[in-house]
Amino acid sequence: MHLHRLPEVMHRWLPNTIWRGPHAEMAASTLYLTFDDGPIPEETPWVLEQLAEFNAKALFFCVGDNLQRNPDIARAALAAGHQLGNHTHHHLSGWSTPAAQYYADIARCQQALDAVQSQAAPRFFRPPYGRITPGLNRQLEPQYRIVMWDLLTCDYDKDYAPEKCLRDALRLTRPGSVVVFHDSIKASRNLRYVLPRYLAHFAGQGYRFELL
Repeated sequence: MHLHRLPEVMHRWLPNTIWRGPHAEMAASTLYLTFDDGPIPEETPWVLEQLAEFNAKALFFCVGDNLQRNPDIARAALAAGHQLGNHTHHHLSGWSTPAAQYYADIARCQQALDAVQSQAAPRFFRPPYGRITPGLNRQLEPQYRIVMWDLLTCDYDKDYAPEKCLRDALRLTRPGSVVVFHDSIKASRNLRYVLPRYLAHFAGQGYRFELL
């Protein structure tokens, strides 16, 4: 059983958090792609190639440790017109990590982001696993645009058949969806099957892939 959408009650627990794109109901032909856990040389450059084929823009939520290892890949994403966001430095859970440690890990990731992009760039944050408390959300909200999702593709699940992953992603996407893929080794099999077909399908229907 795959949880592609979080319960609606979480929208009330986490006010002012982004779940769908701006004016989602009116954005009948717009989707918002996001990629979590990179950048890594094994997957992120390939993702950039796929996006370029469809003039698709995306927001990459970077793990700071990966970003420090691969700053040139992050710069390539920026040069292609994409955006970067904060995914903590060590991919920490906001439910089980002490608050002070969690904030420090976010700050460390932000330092790595500031080293590769303008400090005037919008600050985006996505909690790993979607695990964040209302208290953490309130503390982070003044500094970051906190982005959750409307559709989690679950591409990281190695027991999820690529064909079914694609079918479910196509079926559950709706206008204005914020969609999560993962530029990670764990997700590679599904990512490489699903992403090009997903892009081709929605581009063929006249959708645009834009930045938040």
